[in-house]
Amino acid sequence: MVALLRNTIRDYAWGSPTAIPELTGAEPDGRPQAELWMGAHESAPSVLPSGQSLYDLVRTDPIGTLGVETAERFQGRFPFLAKILAAAQPLSIQAHPSLEQAIDGYARDEAAGIPLDASDRNYRDAWPKPEILIALEPFEALVGFRPLNRTVALLDALAGEGVAVDGFEELTDLLRNGKLQDAFTHFMSTDRDSIRPLVAALGEACSRYARAEFALEVETLEKLSTDFPDDPGVLAALLLNRVRLDRFQAVYLPAGNVHAYLSGTGFEVMANSDNVLRGGLTRKHVDVPELVSVVDFEPLADPVLTARHETGQYETGCPYFAVRRVDLGVAPVTVADAVGPRIVACVDGTTTVGTADVVIGIDDVVELSAGQSAFIKGPEGPCTLRGSGTAFVVSAR
Repeated sequence: MVALLRNTIRDYAWGSPTAIPELTGAEPDGRPQAELWMGAHESAPSVLPSGQSLYDLVRTDPIGTLGVETAERFQGRFPFLAKILAAAQPLSIQAHPSLEQAIDGYARDEAAGIPLDASDRNYRDAWPKPEILIALEPFEALVGFRPLNRTVALLDALAGEGVAVDGFEELTDLLRNGKLQDAFTHFMSTDRDSIRPLVAALGEACSRYARAEFALEVETLEKLSTDFPDDPGVLAALLLNRVRLDRFQAVYLPAGNVHAYLSGTGFEVMANSDNVLRGGLTRKHVDVPELVSVVDFEPLADPVLTARHETGQYETGCPYFAVRRVDLGVAPVTVADAVGPRIVACVDGTTTVGTADVVIGIDDVVELSAGQSAFIKGPEGPCTLRGSGTAFVVSAR
């Protein structure tokens, strides 16, 4: 079975009103279009040509939809969620839990009687949310803690521009002594009124900074200090790697990785979860103690990931999904058998997705244009892609 999916667009405030319409060829409607979801998450499942949601299909026939191995491994739940993400404004400083943390947090929220759709609920399911973001255009992000020696060098550079305000020397001393967790926890827990002078002083120092080293970091901090003048998340941004992804470069974010997407359009794949713990750069629910409880404070020296040249595979080691990029041209490309379900997403040009019934010899074919996707149930034999442009094939590992 290969079927065209009808997908839901989420209109979060940080979304771009034009990026997804430009990709799909649709007319913008003036509203932000932040994410286009492809999958079987209960809050916004894709819909099959029959009118049945993919979530309901999995719920009523998990083995027939996912295959025996995948259904058993993931307790009858679709293992991954794919999205096109289009950010015009920064997303929150955030991290996602491990499986054990998600199970525990979900149980605590259930026991407390917090409704699933409540704005102050931390855990909306009992799943982790490792994710990969693959840039479809130049993409700006804050990803993982910068090695401490580089962050101290950045603070020293800003000190040279004159940051005479309470808190700056304390922050520098904590980091110089290797106390990243203490620094993050203390400053992220500071109330908005108290943090405002430090954020303002950092912004002013950034405006005076004119050297090439740390130019991108300083540009970002100056903008964030203007847009979020009383937000401790600006201090978190000071500690994170500032990356600029070229087309098809990626970042992989395992559990506990603190990050914030700043701007750009990307293809995102994650475990089938909507668990987000926020710490700043947002007016949504923030729970710093809970965020700190899931954070991995190990610095991340090299956050950028590229696909293997010979296969197009993004090697993450994630147990919930595998992602392969397929650049289409003259010759068709065959993607090998899968033990579980697959989603094929066209992000450029056109893609014809085909599978063959080896018993009766009939091809099952779906035509995709940019922004469209197809579902292939699992287990399934090889699928063949033809066309021009680029598609991503997402499968359960």
